[in-house]
Amino acid sequence: MRTTKPAYLALYESLREEILTDIRPAGTRLPSRRSLARDRGLSEVTVDHGIELLCEEGYAEARPRSGVWVTYRAGDGFSVSSARTFPAAVSLPRAEGRDTFPFPTLAKVMRRVLSDYGEALLIKPPNTGCETLREALCSYLARNRGIRVTKEQIVIGSGAEYLYGLVVEMLGRDRIWGLESPSYEKIERVYRSRGVVCDLLPLGADGIVSEALQATKASVLHITPFRSFPTGITASASKRQEYLRWVSVPDRFIVEDDYESEFSLLRKPEETVFAATRMQNVIYLNTFSRTVSPSMRVGYMVLPERLVPVFREKVGFYSCSVPAFEQYVLAELLKNGEFERHINRVRRQERKMP
Repeated sequence: MRTTKPAYLALYESLREEILTDIRPAGTRLPSRRSLARDRGLSEVTVDHGIELLCEEGYAEARPRSGVWVTYRAGDGFSVSSARTFPAAVSLPRAEGRDTFPFPTLAKVMRRVLSDYGEALLIKPPNTGCETLREALCSYLARNRGIRVTKEQIVIGSGAEYLYGLVVEMLGRDRIWGLESPSYEKIERVYRSRGVVCDLLPLGADGIVSEALQATKASVLHITPFRSFPTGITASASKRQEYLRWVSVPDRFIVEDDYESEFSLLRKPEETVFAATRMQNVIYLNTFSRTVSPSMRVGYMVLPERLVPVFREKVGFYSCSVPAFEQYVLAELLKNGEFERHINRVRRQERKMP
């Protein structure tokens, strides 16, 4: 079935491609909104939306009475601001209960799953998780994160920490793992408990400081590019490209922990590193504990195709650690649209906040 992209998104992608390929290098000014609208046969409102996306994602910057200027630099992830580091004590405030999944909706879906699935809930799920949930995730990720994979590439597990351990078992303990510093403390604790040597890489204003990234001996990099905890730092477009250049070296891998990305206030969610690479060496992780409930200890891992047989050989014998009931509940939330309606409701509330 053929689908047509919104005009503003097509304009954004066209301009972004021109920036990435250096047709519009850093320091150059984009044509005026009126000129772009005239030349491309678009309304000025459409052009405004496309330009706003470029600015939101760090490819360009609107300057008062000066126009919109390209700020993305293809080969330069290091700047004066990126050398600043941040203390671990910083935290992200969020109003309590504002992003809580509506319990009546969740209870209704749970009752329906009990009724519709019946004794099927007593059947042990496949080792990588229930097929129904993995199929629902394939559709959701394609719609919302630009990740197009098959169900065979998805692994369900009881939270991110459990999945971190599976990644170590799959890639091996004889590697150095580069971690953001500061970062969520359990990331380092889980890796060290598995006997992994960790290299703590300081964060700058837009991600891992370039000098530290270039100097590390790590062959696996664990990143949280959307929002690093506890600093709240989001990797810029230039930094994401720098991560992609780093992982282009043979036998290097990135573990992309997409924590809290669903609550992005951008009109279009930021592109994942997984979706942006063709190197088949980025592993994508996310969970439902933030979007549904902390008690819903369910996470999922998306493997590049070339790692699927490696996973099966090394850790495919592990039984799935998530009960079938919870998996079917999540599958229903994804299939009937309740999950996305909840996310959109929270995002609308966040945009209204001063």
